[in-house]
Amino acid sequence: MSPSSKAPHGQSPLRTVQVLGGGNAGSSAHVRSLAEGLVARGVRVTVCAPTEADRAYDFTGAGAAHVHVPRSSDPASVAALRTVCTDADLVHAHGLHASFRAALALSGRPTPLVVTWHNRAEAEGARAHLLRLLERRVARASTVLLGTTSDLVDRARRTGARDARLAAVSLPRRDRPADGDDPDPLRPKTRAELGATGRPLLVAVGSLDRRRGYDVLLDAAARWRDLDPVPLVVVAGEGPLRPVLQRRIEEEELPVRLIGLREDATDLLAAADLALLPSRREARSVLAQEALHARVPLVATRVGGIPDLVGDAAELVPPDDPVALAAAVTRLLADPERREDLRDRGTRQAATWPTEDETVAQVLSVYDELTQPRPLA
Repeated sequence: MSPSSKAPHGQSPLRTVQVLGGGNAGSSAHVRSLAEGLVARGVRVTVCAPTEADRAYDFTGAGAAHVHVPRSSDPASVAALRTVCTDADLVHAHGLHASFRAALALSGRPTPLVVTWHNRAEAEGARAHLLRLLERRVARASTVLLGTTSDLVDRARRTGARDARLAAVSLPRRDRPADGDDPDPLRPKTRAELGATGRPLLVAVGSLDRRRGYDVLLDAAARWRDLDPVPLVVVAGEGPLRPVLQRRIEEEELPVRLIGLREDATDLLAAADLALLPSRREARSVLAQEALHARVPLVATRVGGIPDLVGDAAELVPPDDPVALAAAVTRLLADPERREDLRDRGTRQAATWPTEDETVAQVLSVYDELTQPRPLA
């Protein structure tokens, strides 16, 4: 048991503040899992996040205190965060913008700041320059910076982090159907509701922005319209590109449905024949992890942390290549043996990923390192 998990007699338990922007599903789920594990080990946890994030992820249900802090770096939000962090032994911020707010709130204080980068923030033009400045400020302000992929760790070191390490980040537990003759009784119903009865169902999940590569997915979908039966592509998510994508779908009569934000994304994925991840950039993709856990064959782009995450358990294609994406999907739909092989490989690959307990243990070891008294030389 790590030293911080149970305070010695007469000492107060470790007090941590988790700072979350609330805009990323992967980081929000991670903080929920982390809070539950830390509380179970005797650590006092306060989560600073927008109220809607607590409603979605139930940090209070995990035993943590929740304080509403808006997704803003205005003086009032920073002052509120600074007040919450007054008695903290350590502050742990997740994501670039939350980390920047935490760095501002802790300015002039000796409180250790642990930062986790779950993915790389993206922008163009003047905003891209601003993001680079924020990355540099956060990297230099962090006591320890944890990256979920080796790419992010390397980037943190290049931008000035004193101590950058690879993070163990698990996929939070999900309730899954028990094995049996009908492992997923909802599958036929889900497919029928989506209009995929008697035809292959391909599922993608993620925000509708340029990073996700859904424009490339539409180009690929145009290439498999001549298949019989025609596969249906379902994209769960919202974002700024929805009007552009929807217009293309209608004008080109593409077999694609944009179904918006869904709370049952896991059920959608379990009903799919293939999962699609056409992103231009990815870190530790939640969709990729969910697909392999659910034994759904995955076609993904060879970018960021994806190759290390999935190993040989997915079909990988170059980014921005609709021909390669369409060809990979077409081959898999015609090859049930290869699909079954990918399912088995996915199960073995998922077994190599860190568990929630291992993730909490790594984080606790970092906390202990930064908060335990050091012996005098």
